[in-house]
Amino acid sequence: MFQFINQQAELENVLDLMQHTSTYGLDTEFIKVDTLWPKLGVFQINVNGQVFLLDGTTLDLHNFWNKLFQARQNIFHACGEDIDLIYHYSDKKNLANVFDTQVGLSFLGHGLQVSYQNALKLILDIDIDKDQTRSDWLARPLTNEQMNYAANDVLYIMHLAEKVKTELAEKNLYQQVIEDCQNLTFEIALETPKEKLYTDIGNYRHSRKQLMQLQQLSVWREEMVKALNQPRSFILKSSTMIDLVEMNPKNNFQLSHVKGIRPNIVREHGKTILDLLKFLPEVDEWPLRIARPIKHSSKGVTLEVDELISKISLETQVPKEVLMRKKWLNALYHHVVFNGDEQDLPRYLLGWRYDLLTQPLIRMLRNDLNYLSTQMKVND
Repeated sequence: MFQFINQQAELENVLDLMQHTSTYGLDTEFIKVDTLWPKLGVFQINVNGQVFLLDGTTLDLHNFWNKLFQARQNIFHACGEDIDLIYHYSDKKNLANVFDTQVGLSFLGHGLQVSYQNALKLILDIDIDKDQTRSDWLARPLTNEQMNYAANDVLYIMHLAEKVKTELAEKNLYQQVIEDCQNLTFEIALETPKEKLYTDIGNYRHSRKQLMQLQQLSVWREEMVKALNQPRSFILKSSTMIDLVEMNPKNNFQLSHVKGIRPNIVREHGKTILDLLKFLPEVDEWPLRIARPIKHSSKGVTLEVDELISKISLETQVPKEVLMRKKWLNALYHHVVFNGDEQDLPRYLLGWRYDLLTQPLIRMLRNDLNYLSTQMKVND
């Protein structure tokens, strides 16, 4: 049913098999409890119907990563964390050859986050157990239950993918799914530039001074977590950082009363945190206030927008929640109000959705610009 690979010579045999086919079914098992980056336990691969469990704790997978980037297609279900892991271990960030069965099923009307277990039951009428989800995948030896669980995650994925692809092709939606998968893998690779880290935490209510404080705290936290390989929350939770700039403590006693801050952080880094809050660059270097979010269009245009999305959903057979997400629509609002560059819009809006939906929505929102502008209060 499967082969557990923990010797380099055995991996070479798997790599040879991969030479003769260019489509793989993939999944990963990892631990990410007390680290910033995942610790790979097992990498599962289905190569032409043969399942291999690659031991992430012993093998040199350099050549394996290269094979994945050279593949015609890598098939996953809910690939987000798997892709993130591959990017970290391979030190590459351009895996564009992915087909995600979860994304495919969302186009077929099964919701945005159907689980692998439910997908197999729904599409193939196959039941699998998911009772090893929280196993210790770094412990050795792995139990039979763990290995069976890991193998099941790729044993059926090729068959599932073929069924999903067939249904998508019948609806002329396969290329749209491939494009959305490429957008997803691109999105996973994105990191907020260091000079913009404050935008992940601050909001329009914060003053320029508070945003500068958040920026200094954010850069320090990012440097710390990468140096120590610890989760960001182990240093400072984002909610704690907001409390810090709003309470603006002046000493360790006040600092220790900020909600969520760990005693060891106060002990070891209290002076640094207080200095970051106190010593700021010149005022002209502080960030501008963050724009107030636009809640909605005027009543008439809101109705027109919804009707257009519903109409296109009906014509294309793409569910509304797949066709347009709230965050993409909000990006369109900001684009129109600030007369932005279209290339700065989410990539999802610039591909197959562009002529169909993005441009018509931009025209609608421009007709509503006066109303939208009254809602947007930009504070200097």
